[in-house]
This record gives sequence, structure tokens and C-alpha cells, in this order.
Amino acid sequence: MRAKKVITIHVKDDVEKEEFMKELQRLRLPAFIYVHGKLNSLKINIQGTKDDIREAIRKIREIHNRVRAKLYPDKRGLYHYTIDDLLRKAKTSVSTAIIIKTLELFGETVELRENELVTSLPWNEAVELVGRLGEALSEIALQTTRQIREVVVPVSVAFNMPPEEVLEKLVELGLAEWKEDKFKYELVKNKEQALEELLKALTGDADED
Repeated sequence: MRAKKVITIHVKDDVEKEEFMKELQRLRLPAFIYVHGKLNSLKINIQGTKDDIREAIRKIREIHNRVRAKLYPDKRGLYHYTIDDLLRKAKTSVSTAIIIKTLELFGETVELRENELVTSLPWNEAVELVGRLGEALSEIALQTTRQIREVVVPVSVAFNMPPEEVLEKLVELGLAEWKEDKFKYELVKNKEQALEELLKALTGDADED
């Protein structure tokens, strides 16, 4: 037996409305949904079986909570993003480890809770940052191992250096080497040690200038 229910979603501004509508359009539900927008609210007409409607309402509320969490800071001033949302919006693919290390290098607060990134960096800036990480990664992806990428890419973006230059610096410092048999650069030391020594060298150079 088919039924109908109307729910109202309140939004603060056009940005929230636009983000919510984008997410809603991606939703695949057995229920039929019709949205009527007003100034600060969206009336959502849901039609289907009672179970379909219940599932649709749950997913709609879930989407709205996710949109609000990424657009508005919580009581600690932090934003909550899913990694998938960030990568999709930035149209790239970057490891979570690279994103977290870069945020740390920029002095941002960052925590990882399952697939949720909690950070002090606002949504649009986070998207732009991940886009830059994707570009840096694409320049060296074929000639590096995963471990060395997790050092080179964050440093490249944080210090505004071409990734190739960061690679050269690692080799110069004896922290990485070119493996002829693999056609790739590899770290000589572990990732944490290499990053620590590279950062000391880079900040030391800056002090001398």
C-alpha cells in the first residue's frame, strides 16, 4: 500500500541548500521524492510504501546532518567531513595519510574517526587543498613508492615546492634513492624519520635566508 509524507528541511543559506540538493540528487531510493524550495526551507514530498518512506526520511536526515557538519563548525570550532565527500568534490584520489599529514604541516587541528575527518580547516579550503595534493601526486605517482609519496606530497604543498624538488632534496640528504631495477624512488629511512629530517633541513634553509 502506497502512502505519502511531507517533511521540511530548514537551511541557513543558499550554500547549504545547494550542497543538500546535490547530495539528494545522488540518492537512490525506491520512494518517489519531490522537492519544493522556499527561502530558508525545503519541503520534501515522499511517496511510496511505509517502509520506503521511513528509509527515505532516515537517509534524507543523514544527508542533511552531513552537509551541516561540513559547512558549520561544532562547539570546538571543528568541521566534520567524510573522506569520500572531500575526494569527490576535489575530483581526485589521495590517501588519507597524505591529507592528514598536510593538515598537520599547516598547523590545522585534525582527527580521524573511522571515515570522518575532523579538522579546523573550512570546507572550501579543504577541497582546494585536496585538489592541490592530487595535482602534486599525479606529477610523481609513476616514479615513487607509496611510502615516499606520503613524505613528498604533503611537503610539496605545505612548502609550495614542486614535488620533483622535494624528491631531489630527499636524495641530496641521503633519505631516498633511485632504484634502477624498479624505476622508482624509495626511502632509505622510515617515513617518520625521513619527514623529520627533511623538515629540519627545509626550515633550517629558511632560517639562513
